[in-house]
Amino acid sequence: MIDRLDHLVLTTHDEAACVDFYTRVLGMQLESFVGANVNAAGGVLPVARKAFRFGNQKINLHLRGREFEPKAHLPVPGALDLCFMASVPLAQVIERLQAAAWPIVEGPVLRTGATGKIRSVYVRDPDLNLIEISEPA
Repeated sequence: MIDRLDHLVLTTHDEAACVDFYTRVLGMQLESFVGANVNAAGGVLPVARKAFRFGNQKINLHLRGREFEPKAHLPVPGALDLCFMASVPLAQVIERLQAAAWPIVEGPVLRTGATGKIRSVYVRDPDLNLIEISEPA
């Protein structure tokens, strides 16, 4: 029934720092689009949105306290634990993180991914979400 993940939603407390991390450090593309939000009276209002695009997926961005409806029951910054498969060797990922002065929390370490063994490094984004970046082992 389920084929793939299309997008997920990240809630941030600091939009500028979040955009910097996902674009400058991780190399994702910032996308702006117009979405719709439902007001208390049930009316639909157009609203400017942002997302980070990578491959065939994206991460939609919500600012804490100004989330779009419908939303998660308890949207909070720092609650995500995400694993991304890198499009380049992990050594290049580590070089990029070091060049950006972004600290590696753990790794490289061996883990098990969705399709087999992976080799990973872990970092935290500005909201303290745990971000795992991996390559096939």
